[in-house]
Amino acid sequence: MSFNAFSSDIAIKATGLSKCYQLYQHPKDRLKQFLWPHYWWGARQFYRELWALRDIDLIVNHGEVVGVVGQNGSGKSTLLQLICGTLTPSRGEVQINGRIAALLELGAGFNPEFTGRENVLMSAAIMGLSSSEIAHHIEDIIEFSGVRDFIDQPVKTYSSGMYVRLAFSVAIHVNPDILIIDEALSVGDGAFARKSFTRIMQMRDAGKTILFCSHSLFQIESLCSRAIWIDQGKIVMNGESARVVSAYQAFLDKKTNSALDMSFNPINSPVTDRKHPLDNAHLDKVKLYIDGVDTQYAALTSGESNLMVMISFASDPSIPCPNVAITLQTKDGRTITSTATWEDQFLIQRTSSGHGQVCLKFNKIPLLKGEYLINTYLLCERGLHLYDSAEGIATLEVKQASRLQGYFSIPHQWENNIIVSDYDSIN
Repeated sequence: MSFNAFSSDIAIKATGLSKCYQLYQHPKDRLKQFLWPHYWWGARQFYRELWALRDIDLIVNHGEVVGVVGQNGSGKSTLLQLICGTLTPSRGEVQINGRIAALLELGAGFNPEFTGRENVLMSAAIMGLSSSEIAHHIEDIIEFSGVRDFIDQPVKTYSSGMYVRLAFSVAIHVNPDILIIDEALSVGDGAFARKSFTRIMQMRDAGKTILFCSHSLFQIESLCSRAIWIDQGKIVMNGESARVVSAYQAFLDKKTNSALDMSFNPINSPVTDRKHPLDNAHLDKVKLYIDGVDTQYAALTSGESNLMVMISFASDPSIPCPNVAITLQTKDGRTITSTATWEDQFLIQRTSSGHGQVCLKFNKIPLLKGEYLINTYLLCERGLHLYDSAEGIATLEVKQASRLQGYFSIPHQWENNIIVSDYDSIN
């Protein structure tokens, strides 16, 4: 890894970056490989090669927020670890311009035998902070993490959520030029995840460079201006986040061969009995109405039936009012449309105790014949952090009299546009 060897506008530059692992079938094969490495002894290979990453060329400019998507085992984490310097490339090089902070897989960076405070001091020093800078930031780090009561206990006694909270708090308080996050925030609790995403948005708005790896395509599209899709160790697509997410989702849809499990049907019943936890929110009830009738059987007629979905939620009244989103999917999991309160600039009202209820209406529903699934989501005020969801809450069985094909009947109008000459007439 080299530093500051290229344009000042570039934060990260990877050239021909590759990583190959040697996989041995038996432990003794490692010894054999060590004893017979030279060609004059008759070179032999006692391992097979696994290329986790192959010939990656990537440039990330200062101030960019880039998402990384791909299936498990595609090479995402390997790429981020090579950029951070925790792995050595087998081929190629990566150049970094600026201070880098990373939140990688759970367990990376902390010594389990050290206390939380000792790990904070060690990690901050490794990231380049001076003693005075560490002293200035340590109380803010501890306060943001929410683990003050356990800060002088060994981190091996921490839960996974406590571990992530402390590691993330260190990463954002060392004032990095480049922040790298690899799915680790999914381990934390909902309240801390919301606070974390708020801080990430602040860093984005402050012009920090961010690499964000997540299986949540919604978060990738909401947070990132650009995304890269990695599959089998190679970049399949690199471009505007909405285009990459759409292409990747289509790829996942093609791999879905079985219908979703519909054994759970919470219509007209509470989604959960939980009381809302501090600094969080959850769905309470989801009810379905067809032509004004409260029903559990969603049979509709295309272009005639009126559908209404009523969503109730509970939230901590001290947090901003949540947003609601609904998606419609085909039975094989393909999302065909969605709607959200923040996109429609609809202001949700809630009681002083944090409870709210909204209704979404589809008049003369334009769906064509087929079966469709309804999913509901409760998100933060930015429409970024997901508090709660209820997927597959109902199956809409749509019938139609016509022979039209597809998913929707889009509003349209036919017109005659014939130019009549002196020699023509219209009967």
